[in-house]
Amino acid sequence: MTVRTRFAPSPTGYLHIGGVRTALFNWLFTRRQGGQFLLRIDDTDAQRNVEEALAPILHGFRWLGLHWDEGPEIGGPHAPYYQSQRLKRYQEEVERLLKSGAAYYDYATADEIAAERLEAEREKRPFVYSRRYMAESADEQSRFEKEGRKRVVRLKMPREGTCVIQDHIRGRVEVQWAREQDHVVQRADGTCLYHLASVVDDFDFEITHVIRAEEHLPNTPRQVFIVQSLGYGLPQYAHVPYVAAPASKEKLSKRKLDKYLKMPDFRKLNEHGAAIAQAIGIGTSADTFNPVIVDFYEQVGYLPDAIVNYLVLLGWSLDDKTEFFSRQQMVDSFSLERVNSSPAAFDPKKLWAFQDHYMKGLPPKQKVAMMLPFLQRAKLVSSPPPCEVGPLLMRIVEAAGDRLKTAGDIIQYADFFFLDLPRYESDAVEKRLKAPGVAERLTRFRALLATVAPWTAAALEEAMNRFIAAEGIAIGDIIHAVRVAVTGKTVGPGMFDCLELLGKERVEGRLEEGVKMAGTA
Repeated sequence: MTVRTRFAPSPTGYLHIGGVRTALFNWLFTRRQGGQFLLRIDDTDAQRNVEEALAPILHGFRWLGLHWDEGPEIGGPHAPYYQSQRLKRYQEEVERLLKSGAAYYDYATADEIAAERLEAEREKRPFVYSRRYMAESADEQSRFEKEGRKRVVRLKMPREGTCVIQDHIRGRVEVQWAREQDHVVQRADGTCLYHLASVVDDFDFEITHVIRAEEHLPNTPRQVFIVQSLGYGLPQYAHVPYVAAPASKEKLSKRKLDKYLKMPDFRKLNEHGAAIAQAIGIGTSADTFNPVIVDFYEQVGYLPDAIVNYLVLLGWSLDDKTEFFSRQQMVDSFSLERVNSSPAAFDPKKLWAFQDHYMKGLPPKQKVAMMLPFLQRAKLVSSPPPCEVGPLLMRIVEAAGDRLKTAGDIIQYADFFFLDLPRYESDAVEKRLKAPGVAERLTRFRALLATVAPWTAAALEEAMNRFIAAEGIAIGDIIHAVRVAVTGKTVGPGMFDCLELLGKERVEGRLEEGVKMAGTA
């Protein structure tokens, strides 16, 4: 048997971290088994579909390296892969269910169903639809239609016995059929609901393993009933626990960003991303730019391998010590049996640690390639860039060492290299430039720098040491003021590397500007 799995996003919003984790488990399981991984677009809910949301979903999978074997933009022998284009096929199976007696036309209104439900609540008994408005003959259908009623198609669920599901993650799951409602599978307008469409597609696409979020577990009995009623073979099931919010057991939701921002680590993650987003001119609406959405991490400049490595360990582990895996090691090690049945909490600090690890291992040349587009989007560098930008950026990256944690950090960390004058941080100016005696000190230091040759980091450091000795001051009395004067910031690459890379003329000009600001104290 060739293993075939699928991930079926709905184009109703951007790619959620939890959804990606489920897709990743599908992808890893399939690759381990030498099978095929499919993407299918569940767009049966026309009112909620957002056409522009599909492109970011597909792009997100490509960015993460989770390539699909069949599906949108690739095609395959089971096309089309959009449920909205398979309505005729679903209608065929609805008619089969009706003909076999596994489904029926129902003419009840929503108010009538609600009234029956309320009556059951008053009598403190489980609600079971009476089927009062069921129409199994043409005469019954005609009578209800003369009353102006609209019909839906409902499953005629068993009222006794047990549905048994063998789940790769949860083990044996038993559900009493009597607890299942007569679920609607076709609306009054003729469109089919997810429950039927998903079962038909899984059969037609030869899906062998349905690996999906645990929120679909309650749907499984009705889908098992459809499978059995249509004479399909049952796929194997694995229901993955949801990704929980930080330090919580509730499901991670992009709609609860305000709540998460009260947590220091989550707030730090979001603020870091928002600062980069603002610099490159993209919106920071919680609907489209949110740490719960995968797109956030690409926009900020995270590495796909860091995201994937972190996500695989959200609810799965090889042992109690191994954290870092190459893609191939993940494929070789993954199994559904080692997926935890309990939710795993999203931890921004842990994710940051994975990003730091992978960034440290990235060669400077690759860092430069990642960072240049951010400088261009921030309009610090033209496109195409001048020939001198590449070597300069390489030297900046090498001087920064491990301080650059994401590709987007280059904007705030080193923007002063690409500006005529730095963007001076007001707090830094007040603290470091406007202190007593700073203007005079900077003036004398600037005069000393005029004599430095060659203009290298080593020679500049030696000059500062001579200056400190001559002035009888501590290094902190001058170096912080110099840094703010030439970079506008209190942190950044090594001070003497900055001076060397900026060049003598620019440093002297910025020190002069620093003296002016210091003199306005």
